Amino acid sequence: MSQSLRVIFAGTPDFAAVNLRALLASHHRVVGVYTQPDRAAGRGRKLTASPVKVLAQSHDISVYQPESLRTPEAQAQLAALDADLMVVVAYGLILPREILDTPRLGCINVHASLLPRWRGAAPIQRAIEAGDSESGVTLMQMDEGLDTGDMLLTRRTPIESDTTGGSLHDTLAELGGEALIETLDALAGPGLTAHPQPEDGVTYAAKLSKAEAELDFRDPTATLAARIRAFNPWPVAWCSLGDERLRLWLAEPGEPAHHETNAMPGTLLEPDADALRIACGDGVLRVTRAQLPGGKPLDVTELLRARADRFTVGTRLATPDRERSA
Repeated sequence: MSQSLRVIFAGTPDFAAVNLRALLASHHRVVGVYTQPDRAAGRGRKLTASPVKVLAQSHDISVYQPESLRTPEAQAQLAALDADLMVVVAYGLILPREILDTPRLGCINVHASLLPRWRGAAPIQRAIEAGDSESGVTLMQMDEGLDTGDMLLTRRTPIESDTTGGSLHDTLAELGGEALIETLDALAGPGLTAHPQPEDGVTYAAKLSKAEAELDFRDPTATLAARIRAFNPWPVAWCSLGDERLRLWLAEPGEPAHHETNAMPGTLLEPDADALRIACGDGVLRVTRAQLPGGKPLDVTELLRARADRFTVGTRLATPDRERSA
């Protein structure tokens, strides 16, 4: 077994908490946890601790929540932990050079993509949306750039036709935890060689927004199906059904053409037993899971059994703003 490292962990959401859990189960010692300050959440807007903070406190680990790491006070506090290494996973704060240089072995990051593809905020969803055949995690030595550091280790996983943003998130979180421990063990032992990222193939994963979840059925079916899967479970793709929103959770491309129907894109066609069929730019989109306002997400078989009256053949679905500009 390699020697035990003194590790500072910095992260905030569930993805980071999975990695912290793997670290806590290893022989390495977590000497402090950094996470975002508590934020107002829910209908009551109560201050809520991050998943990483909750996990750290359950293990009696000191938690630090500075608004910034650029102040001398914050930097002195971190230096006092005398860590060998700082592990950063979806933390949410920029690490200045003073922090990057503080631990003996520097700072490493667990990033949810196969760098240099999908640097940035939403690599999981953008990979699915773009139709990528695989994703993965990259462990990198951090520098002052945006996900530009030298790569230490990469692990891959396929993106299947039914992979969603949620399922890929969970897969990569577990894969990241395993890769993290493998990396720490190597750094504590004979070492690990870091390799510069390739200059070719750089893409950026822009932050998700609710606005882009509106669907335009003039788009190709493959594009729409990928976007629906990518935005499940957030921000959830949607279109209008009358004056209400229909949220679409799962879909797949159907027939390659709908010329025999003479239907405009967005028109509800005769449904299958387990899918809504919607005319699109190049064919038919089969929606297999959807959600009516006030209801919960349901498989379409169940949805049609309960509310077939809401899905009359010939009804036009569209996002209002785009429909007006069509």
